[in-house]
Amino acid sequence: MHILVTNDDGVYAPGLLAMAQELRKLGKVTIVAPDHNWSASGHVKTLSRPLRAKEVFLTDGSQAYASDGAPSDCVALVCLGLLPEPVDLVVSGINPNANLGHDVTYSGTVTAAMEAAIWNLPAIAVSLDAPEYQGGGLDYSTSARVAAHVAEVVIANKLPPYTLLNVNVPYCSMEQLKGYRITRQGLRVYRDELVRREDPRGRPYFWIGGQAPTGVPEEGTDVGALAEDYVSITPLILDLTAYDFKDELETWHFDNC
Repeated sequence: MHILVTNDDGVYAPGLLAMAQELRKLGKVTIVAPDHNWSASGHVKTLSRPLRAKEVFLTDGSQAYASDGAPSDCVALVCLGLLPEPVDLVVSGINPNANLGHDVTYSGTVTAAMEAAIWNLPAIAVSLDAPEYQGGGLDYSTSARVAAHVAEVVIANKLPPYTLLNVNVPYCSMEQLKGYRITRQGLRVYRDELVRREDPRGRPYFWIGGQAPTGVPEEGTDVGALAEDYVSITPLILDLTAYDFKDELETWHFDNC
């Protein structure tokens, strides 16, 4: 079993190393991750410039590859032959904050797993619901063990084609963790604000600010599971077709021009 580990926080992020160390218990792990933070980068494919990947070493002495591309670029590079042997599973994370609801469209963590799904590789995105703006280091031990457990189950059962799992882990100890729930995407509530400022030459610029997003803790959703200290596992597919609306759209008579 050859597992590719990536993330959107950069190759030296502590969550990536914690997860890689647990995943090594399941097989060979290769790390290919961005050389800097790409949080909220979305699904990127870099076509306008060359991509680079250089060998680096992490704090435990293990080897990794740092790329100047986005998280999804890192996965694409591997799928296109960067490594001498193919990978069997892609695990992205551990993101320090949850990726819930519509977050999956913004998240570099999740879209790295989406890139793997495009190549029909089983993929898992793992995020930790740590307190926003918490000072000091985070404890990734529970989320790393959860990531390895979910990966082990995926290896044993196999995902359907073009499918990924979005996993969100409560910020608690293994003893406090209540279990696992299979969920759907919940409703994320964004509280963004537009901050208008001027540079020293009087020219306006804008900053997207505001408070951290919240969510509606509805039963059966990723938001609801986290609120009750359960791991949320949401299966995602790449087909975004609005099937419930498709039949109604047929009645709009676009051919009558």
